[in-house]
Amino acid sequence: MRSKLFGLILALADVACASPASAQDKGTIAPKPLPPLANPADPGVPAKEAFGRAMTPAEAQTRSIGSYWRGCLAGAKALPVDGESWQVVRLSRNRMWGNPAMIAFLERFSRKAKAEGVWNGILVGDISQPRGGPMLTGHASHQVGLDADVWLTPMPDHALSLEERENMSAVNMVTEDGLSVDRAHWTPAQAGIIKAAAEEPEVDRIFVNAAIKKALCETAKGQPWMNKVRAYWGHNYHFHIRIKCPAGDAACQPQDALPPGDGCDKSLAWWFTDETLHPRAEPKPPIAMAQLPRECRKVVLEK
Repeated sequence: MRSKLFGLILALADVACASPASAQDKGTIAPKPLPPLANPADPGVPAKEAFGRAMTPAEAQTRSIGSYWRGCLAGAKALPVDGESWQVVRLSRNRMWGNPAMIAFLERFSRKAKAEGVWNGILVGDISQPRGGPMLTGHASHQVGLDADVWLTPMPDHALSLEERENMSAVNMVTEDGLSVDRAHWTPAQAGIIKAAAEEPEVDRIFVNAAIKKALCETAKGQPWMNKVRAYWGHNYHFHIRIKCPAGDAACQPQDALPPGDGCDKSLAWWFTDETLHPRAEPKPPIAMAQLPRECRKVVLEK
């Protein structure tokens, strides 16, 4: 099994990922190549087109360059597809790459959760592309290798096949109206895995669906780790872990500090207003290469 999985990763060096980014959306075991860009060095080229075609990491000193939502990654490391307490899903997206600090965090955090009896292991979805940057599908962030999506579905007790990794679905933890968690699926174990991540000192914040934040406020209000758990659209199938810029990485732009408190105050009610539950879709133009830090052009064009 392991050799087949790594074989797929090597094959992905010649193909691009075109599958959707939502946790429940299926992948493919036969990704198709994208045609090369006519002029990838053009600063007006949408950055997602260039970074989405870079299927191997830049062989350079590790740096997370720029911000979480406008940047790139040099010297990325891949999370092994199988570990004692984790498995990677949706391999066809080729998004199991991250800053080595993030890879080390996921390995350590998952082992902690297993040792403490929270879960047998975690399923890891998108981290970042081999060179970071904007993605062809999904995600405004995940650009510098310091974000990772962990499914709210525990790891099965067997090694997943290629087909399972691409086709199995994450479980929706939120009711159809978006107002509360689905008690048929939401359990103390889901709350426990989020808590285990939030307690880690390098974690900057964790994004969850507002209904999940509300459920956590019902049982963990006032606990210090709750400050890091923030409501955000989507995130009903997985939770999003963001770690801090690694020490000494001067190219990495940290996010503003979180406001004090556990986030269970009146501000949470805004997430359950009609305008927030059903926001208007306002498409934005893609980020051009010229809008990223200058060093990112070198990162993505390096052979």
